[in-house]
Amino acid sequence: MKIIVAEKISGAAVAQLEEPGWTVLTADQLDGRLAEHLESADALIVRSAVQADAGLLSHAKKLRVIGRAGVGVDNIDLEAATRQGIAVMNTPGANAVAVAEQTMGMMLAMARHLCRADALMHAGKWEKKSLQGTELRGKTLGIIGLGRIGMEVTRRARAFAMELVAHDPFVSVTVAKEQGIRLAGLDEVYAAADYITLHVGLTPQTAGMINAASIAKMKKGVRLVNCARGELINEADLAAALKSGQVSAAAIDVFAEEPPKDSPLLALENVVLTPHVGGSTCEAQEAVGVQIAQQIKEYLKHGVVQNAVNVPSVSAEEYAEMQPYILLAERLGAFLAQVSEGGIEEIAIRYGGHIADWKTELIRNAAIKGILNQALEEKANLVNAAAIADARGLRVQESHKPKTSTGGAGSVLSIYLKSSREEHMVKGAVLHGSAPRLLHVDGIDVEAPLERNLIYLRNRDVPGVIGKVGTILGEESINIADFSLGRRSGEIEPGVPREAIAVVHVDGVVPDEVLNRLKDIPAVHTAKAVRLF
Repeated sequence: MKIIVAEKISGAAVAQLEEPGWTVLTADQLDGRLAEHLESADALIVRSAVQADAGLLSHAKKLRVIGRAGVGVDNIDLEAATRQGIAVMNTPGANAVAVAEQTMGMMLAMARHLCRADALMHAGKWEKKSLQGTELRGKTLGIIGLGRIGMEVTRRARAFAMELVAHDPFVSVTVAKEQGIRLAGLDEVYAAADYITLHVGLTPQTAGMINAASIAKMKKGVRLVNCARGELINEADLAAALKSGQVSAAAIDVFAEEPPKDSPLLALENVVLTPHVGGSTCEAQEAVGVQIAQQIKEYLKHGVVQNAVNVPSVSAEEYAEMQPYILLAERLGAFLAQVSEGGIEEIAIRYGGHIADWKTELIRNAAIKGILNQALEEKANLVNAAAIADARGLRVQESHKPKTSTGGAGSVLSIYLKSSREEHMVKGAVLHGSAPRLLHVDGIDVEAPLERNLIYLRNRDVPGVIGKVGTILGEESINIADFSLGRRSGEIEPGVPREAIAVVHVDGVVPDEVLNRLKDIPAVHTAKAVRLF
């Protein structure tokens, strides 16, 4: 085996790769000839500087695996790697303890005024009275996101005797209860928490989630920590709340623009600021190197895939045939997650037609990925989606109904989602070889494209609804690309309107103000924006 370690990792990590008959080339041995050495390599380890793009990978004649010592894989061309049958692995969670400890440190800094105390002492001032602080003991910590980092925070917060309330629709009540966590809706977390810490990924649903409206729902004097993503917070709204006292203090490690230049938070004294160093500890940096080396070793020796971020090895022909249904599954899942409310409890997937005869793990994982990635910090992918669902206590069931020799409809994928508040089922198919289409929602036939920006409406089937929807969208300069309608069939009670569903494909993002106008139509009882990528 030949392994190329193209960027510097710890000596302990390199030592993990030492096996009889194995050759390990480190960065200082490459002499600028990475592409040449790659031609005979079995494994490549990178950090963030080396660009493992299609051009570089074209030299990888026998490469089996790429290991990223870290989380982000933006510097690796996943499609090129997948086409060449190269597994790509990263090391999620290796810095979870580091970020969790930073979170606790920032909470302590706010509670005990540590930054101001340090500055006063260095200025030769002894001001004990103005530095009287508060204890974490007995305070309620609101945790938004219970991935690896969020769970590590809960373990440390319990040691400080804090009360724990959290929001994460992708964690089961059982798992949360075992950790001493009370699950609640976002508004309940906002209202109950003395401290709020963010540990979610950046999605269209979480971007700007901390804003004037959400801050107004929080307890007056709340303290806020963000070691996740800067884009989760509207910095201008947070600055206004810090000035008014609605938020008494904040501790921020991440920013929408890094380094921050014009952030209003820079001028405020009641903000603890750090330069995105939550995961920057000696231990965390060594851990990512050791972890990726161990994963590479296990894969090369035993074929064990851990923390893969691309699809498992399949032939080019199999992948080409399966890919449209992988896309269909992901978009159906994303659609379901965005039209549903409440914590997810169960997912059921049914394959009808010739796809029922395939190995459906990739399609299953694509559906789970589409559902989970609407709010999950730890991004699900085609390899790890089922494992993430299982770890969070979500039930996933599959059933297959192959096409019979007597004929029948083509391949249809059905996904059922049960939450703590409601149940939904959607069906979809691939048309014209590549176009994912929605066919059916909750027993109502409604064919619509599963593309980019959609508006999902449920209403009473009475005259005038379509016209009012069109008028509102026109007044808001939102162009309609496709307007799909369906209504419930079967017998109904005389004088009672049928239930109807509309899926409107529009050009551009739909603002909340437009949704509110649509909800104000008397016959409409649900109006939601759905974004598909």
